[in-house]
Amino acid sequence: MESGDRTKYKLADSIKELMKMNPLDKISIKDIVENCGLTRQTFYRHFQDKYALVNWYFEILVHDSFEEMKEKKNLRDALIKKFHFIKSERYFFKAAFQSKDFNSLLEYDYQYILHFYTGVIEKKTQKPLDEEIRFLLEMYCRGSISMTSNWTIQEMKETPEEMAQLLVEALPVKLQELLVEFV
Repeated sequence: MESGDRTKYKLADSIKELMKMNPLDKISIKDIVENCGLTRQTFYRHFQDKYALVNWYFEILVHDSFEEMKEKKNLRDALIKKFHFIKSERYFFKAAFQSKDFNSLLEYDYQYILHFYTGVIEKKTQKPLDEEIRFLLEMYCRGSISMTSNWTIQEMKETPEEMAQLLVEALPVKLQELLVEFV
């Protein structure tokens, strides 16, 4: 691992530790760097703000998860994998999803899953999304992120399997044929 990556992971570990005790919006850059023994200058060399750090760490975490989701043959199994993954990093996701900043994880995750599902549909249909399917997909992704956020913040009362089933059942009919089975 390169030095820059080690620094980024050190900052990510620091913010994760702080997020166990404080809401993300209450954590300062000063808190992050003091917690890990780095300087503000070092922080800003790598990230624009704390939300960029959270989004970078989210992308690192979910990259492998989404790659594994692609290997699944159906949406339910892929979502189960995603919810187990979120559960394994629950403190990070709980604090990150509580932030309502314009640069928050909610928006980043929305863009990420919208891109993922768009790719699945376009690969399956061999054509770009039409306006109606794009609208339904955007609506579904917004709702899916909202419910995932609520699940995470409210202590994950449903199992990952139950959450996956609920999200599959919430698919609009016209998306079911495009997303329930990935192949």
